[in-house]
Amino acid sequence: MVKSLVITGFGINCEEEMAAAYQLAGAEAVIVHLNEILLGQVSIHDYDILNFPGGFSFGDDLASGKVVANKIKYKKLPSGKVLLDEIKQFLSDGKFILGVCNGFQMLVRMGLLPNTNHQFEQEATLSNNNSAKFEDRWVYCKVNNSSKTPFLQDIDVIALPARHGEGKLIFMDDAMRETVKKHDLNCLSYCTADGEITSAYPANPNGADMNCAGLTSPSGQVLGLMPHPEAYLSLYNNPNWGQIKRQSSDIDEAGEGLKIFQNIVDHINGLHLIKTSDLEKSLLNKLNSKG
Repeated sequence: MVKSLVITGFGINCEEEMAAAYQLAGAEAVIVHLNEILLGQVSIHDYDILNFPGGFSFGDDLASGKVVANKIKYKKLPSGKVLLDEIKQFLSDGKFILGVCNGFQMLVRMGLLPNTNHQFEQEATLSNNNSAKFEDRWVYCKVNNSSKTPFLQDIDVIALPARHGEGKLIFMDDAMRETVKKHDLNCLSYCTADGEITSAYPANPNGADMNCAGLTSPSGQVLGLMPHPEAYLSLYNNPNWGQIKRQSSDIDEAGEGLKIFQNIVDHINGLHLIKTSDLEKSLLNKLNSKG
């Protein structure tokens, strides 16, 4: 079974919804306080997916996600390493990371996104929304189908709730924007209901560069997005569900956000089957070689 580790603590408050998303997608989900990892009581390497949920870590007092990002980059583990070193190994092992809203802010400030130079250095930041207020509404996002991330496979346009005050993604410079564009790392863009990408408010709730609602790493293993897929697991999470049902009475009652979690669980299950098959072939070859 796919094993998903969901981090909580220090003001993160969307861990239950994220764990529920993985459970609905057929995975095992375990919620742990970040301190349990930093103290060496829990190893991220026992899991297939590492998750940074949304919330208000450390009250967003310095900058959203900044303090948690610094803990992960600089606080020594009992092994003498920092958690970022373990995360690098986690990714080298072919595993996956998801960050939503405050979690996305953490990933950007840790240097996991967009990570164009593969050096885990911060290449972008997130700032206050152009509206200068907390935005709490549903948005539409268009998937860049050229991006490599399996999280977004077979999704075109997706409706999701957004709720953030610092969602304006700003890249380091024009060269960085070009690199992100060239490698299709801008995997999710704010759009209208019919899928037209736009920078106009309120479709783009924050004024992010390139209308960016989500980024993926060059390998596709890391996904971060500002809107909340874990908050749309059932059609009935949508405030417009009544009208949607009247228009399509036979519509699938799973929420659109669940597809992101189902995608990654199915993808990892597929990888597990390949590894199992390769192991069986290896054992069979050894047996045959012994006559």
